[in-house]
Amino acid sequence: MSDSAVLLIDCPDRKGLVARVSGLLYEHGANILHADQHQDHELGLFFMRVEWALDEHGNGHGAGGTETRSVAGDFDLEAFKAVFAPMAAELGMRWRLTSRTQMPRVALFCSQYLHCMADLLHRYRTGELACEIPVIVSNHRAVERLAGFYGIPFEFVEVTAATKSDAEGRQLQVLAEKKIDLVVLARYMQILSPGFVAHYPAQIINVHHSFLPAFTGARPYHAAHARGVKLIGATSHYVTDLLDDGPIIEQDVARISHRDQVEDLVARGRDLERIVLSRAVRWHLDQRILCYGNKTVVFD
Repeated sequence: MSDSAVLLIDCPDRKGLVARVSGLLYEHGANILHADQHQDHELGLFFMRVEWALDEHGNGHGAGGTETRSVAGDFDLEAFKAVFAPMAAELGMRWRLTSRTQMPRVALFCSQYLHCMADLLHRYRTGELACEIPVIVSNHRAVERLAGFYGIPFEFVEVTAATKSDAEGRQLQVLAEKKIDLVVLARYMQILSPGFVAHYPAQIINVHHSFLPAFTGARPYHAAHARGVKLIGATSHYVTDLLDDGPIIEQDVARISHRDQVEDLVARGRDLERIVLSRAVRWHLDQRILCYGNKTVVFD
């Protein structure tokens, strides 16, 4: 895969925004690989994602397969930043510019349930997740052998009601030492404190084993069975101070019937959990997500 850059923008909507951004990229010789935008008409907001090649070996096609201007040489990302910043300020843009030349560093957290962890590590090993995983953190030792199999350092941090503050302090120390960009809670069964979450705003992804906002908190499969629902689901979302209330990234569901017992719901739900968590992590790594309010825009 050729190196590429991704620009994410959100700002008040107005005419000409797409032309302003794409025109500036054209002036700097960008070979646009993909572009997408969205308007929230109710709130009057505009969202955009643009990806372009950073070297002269890009594929030469833009969004929708249209031919784009060929690049005369490697794209000067710093020069583009210098001219884009004043325009962004003029238009009231919040923006984030990243490149694939820097692999995100991801820490995986889990407790005793290993199905999501095993799935993520397999996808990582096969190259589906474009990142580095320098550490696995757990309050149980069940995952230690799995971490060893994949050659990833394992950090055991015991958590009790009496030691929770100290445990989070140790976890944050590990994350800082490893220069972590994203924390993934792969069925980590501890509630993170607001102080912990504040260190990684919109950079902690959790998977919850229900179709939120239904059945928040613990034992959602038991609650779903008791309620007699006909669909169960799983949800991946960013973590905020409020339990199971962060911006939703992805969800999926499975149909069940009165014949299914709690154990059946748990078994079927695990497949959903793997799917929605891996999608959320991949989209975050690909810089496809913008948060606003308590919602997300997930670009194609």
